[in-house]
Amino acid sequence: MKVLWLCNIMLPRIARSLSMPFRSTSGWLTGLSEELRKEREVELIVSFPVLTQAVPLEGAVDGMEYYGFPWNGKDFRYCQVTEDYFYSVLKETEPDLVHIFGTEFPHTLAMVRACERTDLLSHTVISIQGLVSVYAEHFLAALPERVSHAYTFRDFVKRDNVLKAQKKYLSRGKLELEALGKVSHVIGRTDWDRACTAKINSRAIYHFCNETLRKSFYENQWSLESCERHSVFVSQWEYPIKGFHLLLRAMPELVRKYPDLKVYTTGKSPFERVGFKERLKESSYLVYIKKSIEMYHLKEHIIFLGGELDEQSMCKAFLHAHVFLSPSSIENSPNSLGEAMILGVPCVASDVGGVRNMLVHGEEGFLYPYDEYYMITYYIGRIFEDDSLACRFSGAGRMHAKKTHDPHKNMEDLKESYQKIAR
Repeated sequence: MKVLWLCNIMLPRIARSLSMPFRSTSGWLTGLSEELRKEREVELIVSFPVLTQAVPLEGAVDGMEYYGFPWNGKDFRYCQVTEDYFYSVLKETEPDLVHIFGTEFPHTLAMVRACERTDLLSHTVISIQGLVSVYAEHFLAALPERVSHAYTFRDFVKRDNVLKAQKKYLSRGKLELEALGKVSHVIGRTDWDRACTAKINSRAIYHFCNETLRKSFYENQWSLESCERHSVFVSQWEYPIKGFHLLLRAMPELVRKYPDLKVYTTGKSPFERVGFKERLKESSYLVYIKKSIEMYHLKEHIIFLGGELDEQSMCKAFLHAHVFLSPSSIENSPNSLGEAMILGVPCVASDVGGVRNMLVHGEEGFLYPYDEYYMITYYIGRIFEDDSLACRFSGAGRMHAKKTHDPHKNMEDLKESYQKIAR
């Protein structure tokens, strides 16, 4: 069976062969692609956006063909040129099945329309990652209105404050809705994505398949003895949906109880921007985060680990923490939560989207309503204070995640779905 993937990232195997940088996001795609390459009956072809190219980037590595298409990473409008390129790729490769990962970007609709032109639409499946048309409704969650409407110089120039960013989600959501409305098959893994896709396209056949994580997360295990006591790891913070501003509201009480509290997160510190020109580049949300940190006197308690962390560095950050926290206002099935659980890190997470399909409250960790930020303090405190509870959550969460992210089971489910879709 010849399968063509459309991904949002260049796979590391391809990037290394070209001596090009690659993003560590969507790491589960790496795990899945490596497992699929072991299957002799499947020939994998991959297409992905390339930000540094003005022309398509094509070739093969270890028997896997790839077709990188130019995209500037900023323009979220529909592009007919991309659709025409996909049409030529489909005519050249003649896949039995097209598997599209995610609906967040306009190239998803471009591929769906190209599949329609080549009579492949009935053999096309979309894997649900997040859904921007739904996320848009939660984008401003628990943000003060003054922050949503605020403008910095950077926002004014880019026309991109928090409210405008929400409207861009809504605009991208229209392309997402059209793409999902055309296909006959979707792959999902939670009650949330099943409910959302059924609402968008009740005719689409739903295939269940969990995600396979990166290799390092199966090979390491958290322990109470080796973690930093009273430390918390949060995997992202730089846009409102991730809920970092709500954690900041919870932190003063946590600091009062645990003066040695440390919160670690990825990305560059908002305080790194020095000088007038650098400050002109700050978004209104970044300014809000900075002001909140200063107002609550939290600078010494938050450590920014810099940029995107690679697989090993991310794994190390999880293992270092006493607790992992996911404070998002909306998620489907956050890979960060899966990675924390399979390592055995005690978890606290907002009860949004498909999170409850990943973690059982009170048995494997704690869930709380996303906007009840004071519950962050309560639940993290309970884990800090009770080593037996932390170890119980560690073991139970790890056992659940091993089932959810079982590479062999997930590959069998995927192959079964492929066989049904390709008929």
